Amino acid sequence: MAKKDAEMNEELMLEDSASPRVYELGFHIDPELPQEEVKKVYQGIRSIIAGNGAIVAEGEPEQIRLAYTVSRQEHAGRRDFDSAQFAWIAYEAAGEGHAAIVDAARTESRIFRHLDILTTKDAARHAAEVREMREKAPEKPEEVSDTELDAALESAAV
Repeated sequence: MAKKDAEMNEELMLEDSASPRVYELGFHIDPELPQEEVKKVYQGIRSIIAGNGAIVAEGEPEQIRLAYTVSRQEHAGRRDFDSAQFAWIAYEAAGEGHAAIVDAARTESRIFRHLDILTTKDAARHAAEVREMREKAPEKPEEVSDTELDAALESAAV
């Protein structure tokens, strides 16, 4: 009976790897790179994804502050990162294509952290819409004086 279950599991795994799924690859690029290099890294990963699947949605690199310090051992010694150029690409790919994409992110030395998760097309498109709205929104709300606020409250009360 166990042999039959193992064979069924193997068949399901092969079937799953053959059918395309939607993934989201988020990655942190070295923040000390010049902007042209950051774009090259992003475009390189994007080309690999396009060659092994279909891009669903994406967020180009943007400078972010990390919630905690990420350390990495390099040839010259330990290196700490407090910020990064963060980018993400949602894509659809099947087994071998997905493996090639994850391997490319893992071996790109200018990417110091990445995460590849299973998602849906709707969730990926929603993330792109939210990012677009955030970019269009003003950074700070306008300051209103106490006099203007009092006048607005009085006119609203009438």
